[in-house]
Amino acid sequence: MLFPATDDAGPAQGVKLGEVAPDFSLANQFGEPISLSGLRGSPVVLVFYPFAFSGICTGELCQLSENLADFQARGVRLLAISVDSKYTLRSYARAEGFTFDLLADFWPHGEVASRYGVFDAQLGMAGRSTFALDRAGVVRDSFSTPTGQARSLERYRQSLAAL
Repeated sequence: MLFPATDDAGPAQGVKLGEVAPDFSLANQFGEPISLSGLRGSPVVLVFYPFAFSGICTGELCQLSENLADFQARGVRLLAISVDSKYTLRSYARAEGFTFDLLADFWPHGEVASRYGVFDAQLGMAGRSTFALDRAGVVRDSFSTPTGQARSLERYRQSLAAL
């Protein structure tokens, strides 16, 4: 396991605060490539989550969807990343009404989550970790929660304030 169980206020592991976040290009739920470097000039929040259609993940992403205006008001691009395929993510977005990008870290399986230090190779999934990046792609905040524990909306609001 590459990510530790931390409490809601704990930092995510792997990528450190003040570092430029590792670049990547992943397909969204529509098969469109989204590259982190292509989003420079706008703040970005990366939300790694284990699996589409799972209970806690759905609750978290629905809460983010219901509060998407908080991100948009600050010009923040919200990107949710899991190891699911783009086909699964398209169905998930449609079923839940998500209008933000769901990115498929499907193949090579979990490669981006691994670069961020949040991939659990034993379970084959990303951990619940969040990275808030400024306009230059520098990590300004990060946090994680253990498997089975949702991230709080208040913690996301703290991250937005850091941007």
